[in-house]
Amino acid sequence: MTLLSKNKIKYIRSLELKKIRKEEKVFLAEGPKLVGDLLGRFPCRFLAATSDWLKEHPVLPAQEVSEATSDELSRASLLKTPQQVLAVFEQPEYLFDTEAVRQSLCLALDDVQDPGNLGTIIRLADWFGIEHIFCSPNTVDVYNPKTIQATMGGIARVKVYYTPLPDLIRSLGDMPVYGTFLDGKNMYEQPLSVHGLIVMGNEGNGIGAEVEELINRKLYIPNYPIERETSESLNVAIATAVVCAEFRRQAAWS
Repeated sequence: MTLLSKNKIKYIRSLELKKIRKEEKVFLAEGPKLVGDLLGRFPCRFLAATSDWLKEHPVLPAQEVSEATSDELSRASLLKTPQQVLAVFEQPEYLFDTEAVRQSLCLALDDVQDPGNLGTIIRLADWFGIEHIFCSPNTVDVYNPKTIQATMGGIARVKVYYTPLPDLIRSLGDMPVYGTFLDGKNMYEQPLSVHGLIVMGNEGNGIGAEVEELINRKLYIPNYPIERETSESLNVAIATAVVCAEFRRQAAWS
């Protein structure tokens, strides 16, 4: 066991940058719950924790372990409220497989930009048993520290891929591909399949035109009551939760 050096603190803080994460092929996780969920799931290159936390976890699957004071962890942390432990994990390399869409329900994200939204969607997918998310190349980096924190451990069980969505959808043939639109059909009045792809769009612009042309099942999340004046749209993570809940509700009753 080593002490947490100034160079290591500088390295940990550098992982806020996508360029460094990409070069190192790692990501940062902070907090007992999140680090605990990820240990054993991904190779851990480095872990730093307080002496109290380390005493409670005498055996750790990490290449390097450092004991740190609360002040040192505070200087290394990217969070407003530093935790007892932080760890650097290796990014997984998943084999891209469209067969997942043919055999299960999957999500696709078209240029989602907010790291918190992406992390929350991964957390939602984990809750609803959706194991694969396909992201457009311009979607925010899944290994952004804010995204990782927002997954609340869901990143351990949900595989995330980056790929051009039009190519992905074309490869699916006549598989059901859903998307939410203001001119879509009432989601609660449509039969929803137990497998296929649900596309969710950008926070400001929704689903892009090229992807929209390829969606064969357009849905609408109705407000209540219909005639009431309301917000223009739902947050993409909230909309994802509403849609996934209805898919799973119908599947449970089918």
